[in-house]
Amino acid sequence: MHGGSRRGSHPPARAGEPRASEARAGQPRSGGKARGQSRGSQDRTSGRGAAPRSVQAVPAPDTDRLVRLLEPVVHALNMDLEGVRISAAGRRRMLRVFVDADGGVTLDDIALASRELSSRLDSAGAMGDLPYTLEVSSPGVDRPLTQPRHWRRALGRLVVVPLKAHADDHDGNGVRSAEGRIVASSDMGVTLEHDGTVREYTYAELGPGRVQVEFGHFGDDEPGDEELGDAAGLGEED
Repeated sequence: MHGGSRRGSHPPARAGEPRASEARAGQPRSGGKARGQSRGSQDRTSGRGAAPRSVQAVPAPDTDRLVRLLEPVVHALNMDLEGVRISAAGRRRMLRVFVDADGGVTLDDIALASRELSSRLDSAGAMGDLPYTLEVSSPGVDRPLTQPRHWRRALGRLVVVPLKAHADDHDGNGVRSAEGRIVASSDMGVTLEHDGTVREYTYAELGPGRVQVEFGHFGDDEPGDEELGDAAGLGEED
């Protein structure tokens, strides 16, 4: 599974013309990542020597609305929308969109999703008038396993998961939990193997699972856990 974001740029606005917020896919950077950047209108002051205008708080876009807006776009690309996060980054906003798919997502998938999502955001005016930075990435290895597709995509991984029903599995601190390698999963539950013992659990018995970092367990063609965990990356400003 690969993740990253892409940085794009566009020419400055012509005199007298506003600059619309938009994101453009750029070339991947070294290290298997690319940066994502969206540009917006510039802050201005009126009159020479005039005092800067006070910046009024602008409500952040509604996350649920963004999910409803972006999810059909992601599904049309044969991917799943795994999360949307909005945060402040100076005078602009940071919009992080997490996508995933069976077999993982590539940098080309990220680039395509970035273009399609930025186009949808701008056409709907979903981010308002403030400039924003768009990042699209895979969730990373630290994403909690809460849906059947999460467990399926973590097949072969070592996990620790709190238990809701079983009282015979303890981690030594009085907290009921199970640990093991995912050897099978279905729409109903998951099978874990630990020290030669195989046990089946329904999803109703499990809390959010956590993948454990294992260096050198997977082949050389798999990305390192440290890269997966840093899949979100950081945006950059021009």
